[in-house]
Amino acid sequence: MKRVALILSSTALLAAAYFLAAPSRPAASQESAGPAAAPPLPIVGVVTLKAEDVTISQMLNGRAAPSVIAEVRPQVNGIILSRLFEEGSDVTRDMQLYQINPALYDAQLNQAEAGLAKARANVSVAEAKLARYRRLIQAKAVNQQEYDEVEAASKQAEAEVGIAEAAVRLARINVDYAKVRSPITGRIGKSSVTQGALVTASQAAPLAVVQQLDPIYVDVAQPVSWALELKDSLRAGVLQNTGQSHAAVRLTLDNGQPYPETGKLLFADVTVDQSTGSISLRAEFPNPNHVLLPGMFVTAVLDMAQKSGAITIPQRALLREPDGGAYVLLAGAGGAVEKRPVKPLRAIGAKWLIGDGLAAGEKVVVDGFHLIRFPPGGPAPRVETVEAED
Repeated sequence: MKRVALILSSTALLAAAYFLAAPSRPAASQESAGPAAAPPLPIVGVVTLKAEDVTISQMLNGRAAPSVIAEVRPQVNGIILSRLFEEGSDVTRDMQLYQINPALYDAQLNQAEAGLAKARANVSVAEAKLARYRRLIQAKAVNQQEYDEVEAASKQAEAEVGIAEAAVRLARINVDYAKVRSPITGRIGKSSVTQGALVTASQAAPLAVVQQLDPIYVDVAQPVSWALELKDSLRAGVLQNTGQSHAAVRLTLDNGQPYPETGKLLFADVTVDQSTGSISLRAEFPNPNHVLLPGMFVTAVLDMAQKSGAITIPQRALLREPDGGAYVLLAGAGGAVEKRPVKPLRAIGAKWLIGDGLAAGEKVVVDGFHLIRFPPGGPAPRVETVEAED
């Protein structure tokens, strides 16, 4: 009996030790038995839409051109005695640029002045003779024919004075033309002749070229398809005129820097270039520091029209269907996501101008598209939203 009792006691002790050493799992059993917890909603970035007035602009490539250009040519023949300007400098209107040998023209002026003096002396003689014949004809000492001849000679002498005066003016003009002057104010380029060169009044090559750089023109080419699209939008009332007599133009230089001055559109050509299918436009810019130089490549941004109460979205918010259709994702009440077809009109900077399909106050998804799944035939997905940067 004692041996049996000892065995039972040992067995009880072993069983108690086993249960004490075994891991306790009652909590895990309760969790597995309860309902599964719902996964958290995905967080996406949205932008709240608002209506605003936007300006419709076009970005076009162009080149700068002088507003006034004058080729300096001689108007008399002769040898260049001196050049009186520094190449590449600024010159003013009527500033003397060259001196042509004036000896021949000074002599012609002296000859013309002498001829004028002679003609005036002949007038004095003719007038005195006419005065005598006027008294004689009254006394009937000469016949009418003689008097008429003297009177005609007096008038002829007066006419010769006019001819002589014209000759003097012409000679003085030639003397002045020997001083070659700048026809405009601007910047002069290099000289094509040097001291001692023979120049002629009919030569084809200019002595130098003067260009006016302030203001300066910028010529750009606009595709005719863009012009027609703009006219259709204005006619349909989708866009409105800017209300300015001249459209504003901004420039970006070839180094990527913006030009500080704003220009204005002067005119659009009435002829389409058959080789490029574009229309030439010309804008005028202030150029006080001569930053823009003729022939410089620039990018022009033209403000062509405006739209009141427009809806714009960031470009990254616009999505495309396989067939090319455009749509956006909207986060509505309670975070429900809706796919909304839209009609983008044109890109404006980093945004799309939307023609229809959206309204102010709606929230457009711009970040986290990969977190949104539309199950076939299932309910609309739901998300949590945070405001993102445009």
